[in-house]
Amino acid sequence: MSASQTPGEKPTQEEGTVLTILEHIRELRYRIIVSAVALLVATLASLWPLSGWFLEYLAKPAEDRVENFDLIFIEPLEYWTTYFRVALLLGVAISMPIIIYQVMSFVGPALRRSEKRWIYPIVAGASFAFVAGCAFAYYVELPPALGFLIGAPSDIAEPQIRIRSYMDFVLRLILVTGLVFEMPLLVMGLAKLGVVNSRKLLSWWRYAIILAFVLAAVVTPSIDPVTQSLVAGPVIVLYFVGIALAKLVEGQPVLPVAEKEVSAH
Repeated sequence: MSASQTPGEKPTQEEGTVLTILEHIRELRYRIIVSAVALLVATLASLWPLSGWFLEYLAKPAEDRVENFDLIFIEPLEYWTTYFRVALLLGVAISMPIIIYQVMSFVGPALRRSEKRWIYPIVAGASFAFVAGCAFAYYVELPPALGFLIGAPSDIAEPQIRIRSYMDFVLRLILVTGLVFEMPLLVMGLAKLGVVNSRKLLSWWRYAIILAFVLAAVVTPSIDPVTQSLVAGPVIVLYFVGIALAKLVEGQPVLPVAEKEVSAH
């Protein structure tokens, strides 16, 4: 143990260290365990009273569009399984900074010392992007989608929606949109590693638009073109933002200094 290392702290890999396959597996296992524990603790902490308040908050867009709107459940465990799913989404949002930090720490040995300074800004930016995506889904995508799906004329039919069906739809939309907002950072990371480049990504723009609408159709099972566009639009915009970020970082090697010196000899 080094003098600067505190007791109980996991040893960090020095810059330029080459890990064996077994060491990579052990490192990955450690990062997964830490992420899982963080998610579990955050989910348990969200069970009460935060999840109950969030359930009411998620139902409000439908209540604003349908008079006397009430969610129902017809199975004994339906309400509580939905309650735990809401707590899980809150747990993901709360533990997202820790999860992203563990991912960045896992790839840390491949980064130069100057690049490791960007770990904390990336963690903060990715966490903010996830929360921003969730907010976008709730405030921008959800209201028109619900207006089309359950806003039928009251003289024809009255909606009686099960809480599980409603929350599955809302939670899926929010979670997927939050993850989609991480796309620019993911594209930038892949470009940094040399997996993709901005020119290749730009040549795929037609496929990206098609896949964006396919994703919108999966997440939002609505035939309303407005709702489809509200979901697919951010995906397309974020794809081009990712191309711009990839252009900024491509061509900058990720090999540590020590490895570059060895390859020079």
